Amino acid sequence: MAKGFTLWFTGLSGSGKSTLAERVRDILLERGMKVEVLDGDVVRQNLSKGLGFSKEDRDDNIRRIGFVCHLLTRNDIVAIAAAISPYKSVRDENRKLIGRFVEVYCQCSLATLKQRDPKGLYEKALKGLIENFTGVSDPYEPPDNPEVVVDTSSEDIETATARIIHTLEKMGYIPAGDGRGYTEEEEESIRQRLRDLGYI
Repeated sequence: MAKGFTLWFTGLSGSGKSTLAERVRDILLERGMKVEVLDGDVVRQNLSKGLGFSKEDRDDNIRRIGFVCHLLTRNDIVAIAAAISPYKSVRDENRKLIGRFVEVYCQCSLATLKQRDPKGLYEKALKGLIENFTGVSDPYEPPDNPEVVVDTSSEDIETATARIIHTLEKMGYIPAGDGRGYTEEEEESIRQRLRDLGYI
């Protein structure tokens, strides 16, 4: 039976974390794996009701998601977390707790995020109408060494999903698919990234 692991999506609001998490989940389910998605917004409504948006409350929220991912991972379930998780230190705490932890940084330009924002939250935050808005009036600390970086300003969902899946295959975390759809350049790019991080 395949071992569990945690796939942790981090990035600003609107950067594509939830969309990518759902695409990856569907592929892993098709390959016969047990998968749970912990979406930041859903967790806030259920597991972290009552927490605000101070640094301490944000850290507590991410620790709670991390603890649930830890329990799922050790029971051989793939836990996929999609949460802004703005602070490196708490993401690193979760990495240490969980062990089998793969970080995906959803990079996206502020201009693109503003275009995608149906509720106009970025515009309001930039005008000072929303306090503690991550990436505008509150800090976001990008990861130093994520296993995967996707630039959702320029990459489509299919390309980004394929790269995440291929990285998981190369790491031996999921069974290999048919291998179609990867250019030699993409293959080498993923291999080099994993070499740099010490996986291969």
